[in-house]
Amino acid sequence: MKRRPAIRGAREQARSSTKIAVYAALIGNILVAVTKIGAALWTGSSSMTSEAVHSVVDTSNEALLLYGYRRATRPPNKAHPLGHGRELYFWSFIVALLIFALGAGVSFYQGVIHVLWPRPIEDPVVSYVVLGLSFLFEGSSWVIAWRRVREDGSRYGYYQAFVRSKDPPAFMVLFEDSAALIGILVAVAATAAAVVLEQPVWDGIGSILIGVLLGITSIALARESKSLLIGEPADPDLARSILALARRSPGVLRANGLLTVQLSPTEVVAALSIEFSDDRRANEIEQSVVAIEHDIRRHHPEVAAIFIKPQTEARYRRVRADRFGDEEP
Repeated sequence: MKRRPAIRGAREQARSSTKIAVYAALIGNILVAVTKIGAALWTGSSSMTSEAVHSVVDTSNEALLLYGYRRATRPPNKAHPLGHGRELYFWSFIVALLIFALGAGVSFYQGVIHVLWPRPIEDPVVSYVVLGLSFLFEGSSWVIAWRRVREDGSRYGYYQAFVRSKDPPAFMVLFEDSAALIGILVAVAATAAAVVLEQPVWDGIGSILIGVLLGITSIALARESKSLLIGEPADPDLARSILALARRSPGVLRANGLLTVQLSPTEVVAALSIEFSDDRRANEIEQSVVAIEHDIRRHHPEVAAIFIKPQTEARYRRVRADRFGDEEP
């Protein structure tokens, strides 16, 4: 059968495309940050300063995500027997916090300062040119990130795909680039209002709006990263497939249920409860367990570890009821 190499190849391709999206975002944000910093120093615009801070934070975020990918691929050891996959989720959570603390915080602070003590924008044409170039850079990065997630988005809907996703960097880059594009449009509108109406206070208002936008983005990303860091179950389709594989194995009376935990975008731990036939001897049960493990790993190489517990259905239901307060298998 060719199923295992095909599945592994598809998952490696997904991981590779996510890294490409992160690298593209990193390169784009470096270019954007340099141009925005120069324009902010030249014009004194609060909105441009907020956008410059936003781009610097995004650049740091992409670097941290790539660092998280490298750390997460380290092999298991005695101190971490299940590997280091969750370190990617840790750094994803740190990125979400940085967006809030630095991106949103500094932008909001800059906006309040310029609302209280407004300053005219010097040479607004420079701001327009830089913001236009930034939109092109960010737009290119956004297209690459969108291509990475559009398959799941068209299948489940983009909100459900975001909630179901076990690969936060894929959506982080898309969310960051989306927030950046909206922020650029806000900065353009605020700059135009400040110049045309001759009311510099609009520049500060634009900066405040960018801060609010970044705050909302960071909260959504932090919530999903925290959920994965604590421990989310694997995709329900994977759980159903594992149970089906166990039920068809010789000597299995029934597969009672399954607990899964996502370790990383490509690694899962599974605990399977199985009731074996009463006529099976201990060595036969052991052989069945080995056969089930082999079959599951052949079809689902992403299962990094699987624990099989011989257990009656009645006992399984009691244990589940004690743990989760329900009787559902």
